[in-house]
Formats: sequence, C-alpha cells, structure tokens
Amino acid sequence: MRGETVTVIYKRESTVDPFGASVYEQVFESVPNVLVAPGAQSNSTENTHPDGITVAYTLYFPRAWKFKSLRGCLIRIDDNEYTVIGDPRPYNAGLTPTAWNLVVQVADKEG
Repeated sequence: MRGETVTVIYKRESTVDPFGASVYEQVFESVPNVLVAPGAQSNSTENTHPDGITVAYTLYFPRAWKFKSLRGCLIRIDDNEYTVIGDPRPYNAGLTPTAWNLVVQVADKEG
C-alpha cells in the first residue's frame, strides 16, 4: 500500500500587536504516504460524531512522520482544507505492525 501526500497547516504565534493580542502565521508541512479514506471508519452507518461533526476523511499517518500535536490544525487534501477533530495521538508502537500508527479524523472546515 502507498499513501498520498497531504499538507498539515499549523498556526504559530509570530508576534504581538500593539494591543497585546497574539498575531499568528501559518506554517505548512508536507507529509508523504498518508492513507486517505472517506468518512468515519467504523461499524456505524453514520459518519457523524455525537456533537454533530461530520467526518469527511479518516487519515492514517505513517510511523516515519515525527509526531506533533495536530490539535487545531488544518489538513489540505487535493486543494481542499479540512479541520482536525480533537487531538489524535499515535498508537503504542507494539500495537500496530504496519507502517501507519496515527488515525486522524477531519471535518470539512465549512461544516
């Protein structure tokens, strides 16, 4: 199996404005070999979380990617940006014998 390249968009504080409020900039990181699957990958026929968020894609990040928190990030897939749901964490190394160890669900940023 081979995944595709997605872009993670982080928000980083770059400076402070004259009123003391933080000013942020976007930082882009390309991540190769990410498996992209449509919707929630579960036994449920619903692709919706209890709080009404519809899962657009489930992404499987490769073990080779150096983990950073994805809370609040956007992920660009095929020129569309999606919001990361929650704060996904990688599986323990002993639990997954594959090349992927982080499951990330994303929602359409418009919805």
